[in-house]
Order: sequence, then C-alpha cells, then structure tokens
Amino acid sequence: MRAHFTRDEFLEVDTGIVQVSPGNETHLHAFEARWVDAAGEASRGYLHTSPEFAMKKLLAAGESRIFQFAPVFRAREASRLHAPEFVMLEWYRSGENYETLMADCTAMLKRAGEIGGRREFHFRGRVCDVRSEPERLSLVEAFERHAGLALEPCLEDRDRFAAEANRVGIRTASDDTWGDIFSRVLLEKIEPHLGMDRATFLDRYPISEAALARPCPDDPRFAERFELYVCGVELANAFGELTDAAEQRRRFEADMSEKLRLYGERYPVDDDFLAALAHMPPASGAALGFDRLAMLAAGAEDVQHVIFTPFTIGEGA
Repeated sequence: MRAHFTRDEFLEVDTGIVQVSPGNETHLHAFEARWVDAAGEASRGYLHTSPEFAMKKLLAAGESRIFQFAPVFRAREASRLHAPEFVMLEWYRSGENYETLMADCTAMLKRAGEIGGRREFHFRGRVCDVRSEPERLSLVEAFERHAGLALEPCLEDRDRFAAEANRVGIRTASDDTWGDIFSRVLLEKIEPHLGMDRATFLDRYPISEAALARPCPDDPRFAERFELYVCGVELANAFGELTDAAEQRRRFEADMSEKLRLYGERYPVDDDFLAALAHMPPASGAALGFDRLAMLAAGAEDVQHVIFTPFTIGEGA
C-alpha cells in the first residue's frame, strides 16, 4: 500500500493522536484524554476519531500530497466490522478532484487482492471480483434501484420522505429527522446490495449527509462525496474537501446541537482547524478502513481476526 503512494510522490506523515476536538460529526463518539501538568492543572482532550483535522492543517501549511496509517479511536463501536481502535489509511491530494481518489481506491483493491492471493473477496456469502472495474452509482440511482424510492422529490420534505420510506417497508418515528430516515433506508435497503460481483462507488450524497464535503458544482443539493463498498462492506469515505471556514463552522455547530439532543454531549470545535481551512487550497481526501481491507484480503469473517492485539476491555476476566 505504501508503494502506491511513494510512487506517486506522496509524503508519509504522522500526526498527533490527542486533539482539542475528536471530530464534529453527530454519530461519532470519542475517548476522552485527561492529564495533569507539572503545576497540577488538569486538562482535557480527545483521542482522534480520524487524523483529518491535523492533515488538513498540513495542506494549509503547504504540503500537497500526504498520507498516513493512523491508529484511530471510536467509542460505542464493536461488531464484526467495528473495533474501538483500528487503523485508518488516510490521504489527501491538493489541487486534484475527488474522482482521482476513485482511481487510488481501485488500484489499492487490486493490490490487496494480489497480496492476499485472491481475485475475489468473500464476506457473509457475498462475492466481489476486485480486479473488475468498480461501478459508480449515485445516491439518486441507488435509492431508485435498490429501494424503489425517488430521492430527489424528498430532499427538502421530511414528511414526504417518511411516507415514501414507510411505503417501501422502512419504519419511521415521529421524531426521526430527515437524516435518520436517510440512514435507515441506506442501511436496510441499499448497502446490502453494494459491491456485489464488482466494487461500488456510492457517489453524490445529499449535501446534508456530507458535513466536510463541498457541493457539486452542477447541483449544490448534492456533495462531492463517495463511499467504496465491497461485499456490502463500506471500506472508504472520500470528499472533495470543503474549504469555506464559515460554512464548515455552521455545519459543525448544527451537528453538535444534534449530538447534544440525541446523546447529551457535544465536542468542542477546533478553531485552529477552521483558521487553517481558510488558507487550505482546493483538495480531495479519502479515509480507508485498513483493517476491513485486510480482513477481506485475508478471507476473515471478523475484523478482530486481523488485529494483532484486539481491544478487550469490558470482555473481562
């Protein structure tokens, strides 16, 4: 994997794990980090959920192509596909569009298959040929094909969206937000069908579902965001990066208000990050769950099986 980036003149970086803000997305949960200085003053930070903020600061400082294999930490996540600590492969290209990241992902999938000695990846009875060219599917197309639901007429109408979701068999509650309904349809009706036979790039998310991505130039209702799926497993999340600091702050504040409503907590906003964002050049970036890729390449059925020292706190002696 490193060879792919070094051939393309990327710099490998290593950013700090403890940050002022762990990220400001509603449903991401962080580990707190507390320490006491020599004067006995207590301070609080967080283990990062992604190296994104730190890496974008480097772009603002003049780096143009950077990557890292970062240990990241997320609370409330434990399943066959989730570990509280895992490795994120994250990379950024300054001055390049986000479609370039699709080519990066395609090359890495093929290389992972070669390393694992597998042309096909298998997971829970699903099969994907990683040497085949991935399909590119917009959210509008995916909702129509796999859920039988027209997404565009529902973009600004929560009640209509709820009615349409009910029609195709998705339960909704009176206090569900538009985003709640979107996530439920995606999880139940769409994700299980993605990355079958060949990988899928699920592209052009509604702007409300892409907190750090810039709007599509041809239709600002949608964002330059894609996710990569293989065998129904989400492997990567990529953006054409938002560089409007004022708009980014507005989105963070809205997401933290929603987090407070749902979970009773909110995380601080990294003002240094927002200050750097105002100086960041146009760029695209991607984050790939490296342990999930290793799991598929190894033919494993649980991400914990490819982690040398799995997280075991709470499983108790």
